[in-house]
Amino acid sequence: MEKTTIKFIGLIGLIGLIGPSIAFAATNIDSTYRYAWNDVIGWIDFYFDDVNATSTQLSGYASSSVGYIALDCATSPNGDICATSDFKVSNDGSGYLTGWAWNDAIGWISFCGGAGTTDCPGSVSYQVTINTATGDFSGWAWNDIVGWISFNCLQPNTCGTSDYKVKTAWRTVAATSTLISSIFDTGASSGVAINTIMWQGNKPSGANVKFQIASSNSSSGPWSYFGPDGSDTTHYTPTDVNIPVQINLAHHSNKRYFRYKIFLESNASQTASPRVDDVIINWSP
Repeated sequence: MEKTTIKFIGLIGLIGLIGPSIAFAATNIDSTYRYAWNDVIGWIDFYFDDVNATSTQLSGYASSSVGYIALDCATSPNGDICATSDFKVSNDGSGYLTGWAWNDAIGWISFCGGAGTTDCPGSVSYQVTINTATGDFSGWAWNDIVGWISFNCLQPNTCGTSDYKVKTAWRTVAATSTLISSIFDTGASSGVAINTIMWQGNKPSGANVKFQIASSNSSSGPWSYFGPDGSDTTHYTPTDVNIPVQINLAHHSNKRYFRYKIFLESNASQTASPRVDDVIINWSP
C-alpha cells in the first residue's frame, strides 16, 4: 500500500469572493454601492458605523442630512435603547425586510407596510428586499414626513442618469471557487487503484470542500473529472478535515496518472470560507 501527499500550503480559496469591504470596515455594506435616495433629504449612506445585514436583521445606523438613522435599538447612535424603544429592521432569512428604523428629525421609517397593519400584510404595497444571490437591495421604504426612500435606481428607473443602490456582502448562496491540480505520476506502468482522498486545513461551520477525480494511462489525458457515480455533476465530499472518503474504483483503477479538481464553498452568508493546507490521496498497486 502506498500513499501520495499533495500539498497546497495556505490554499484559501474564497476570501476575494466573500466581499472585500469586510476587511476594511466594520460593515458588510459595499463601499461603492452604499446609498439610498430620498427627494427631500437626499442621499442616505449605509456604508457607515457598523451597518450590517444578516439573516435575521439590519443593525447599526446610516448617515443622512437629517442625522443618523438607527436600524436596530440595540445598536443605535446612543447605544442599546431597547429598554425604552424596542425596534429593528428584521430579515426573514430570504431577504424580505420588515419593521422600523428611527431618526430623531423625521421619526419612524417603515421598510414594509400596507393599509391597516404595522408589518407586511398579505398583500404587500411596498417593501425593501435583498437579493440573496447578489446582495442588492431594492424597493422602497416610507416615512410620513419625507415620503419614499429608494434603495435602488431601478426604482424609480433612473439608473441611466444616477447609478445607485445599497449592496451588502450578505448572501444565502455560497460563494464557490475551483482549482485543478497538476498531473501526478504513480510510476506504475500497469496502473494503480486510487483508494481515498482527504484534506487537511480548516472548515468553518457551513463551509465545504469537495473533489472530483480524473485518471488516465497517458500523461496527456484525456482528463475527465468524475464524482462517485461517474458523472461530472457529483462530488467526493469528506465530512470534515482528516476524514478520508472512498474513491469509486470502477472509474479509477489500473490508471498510472491522476489529478483532481477541488471545489471550495463558503458558508451561505459568505462570511467564512475553508482553508486547505494539504490534500492526501491514497493509492495502491
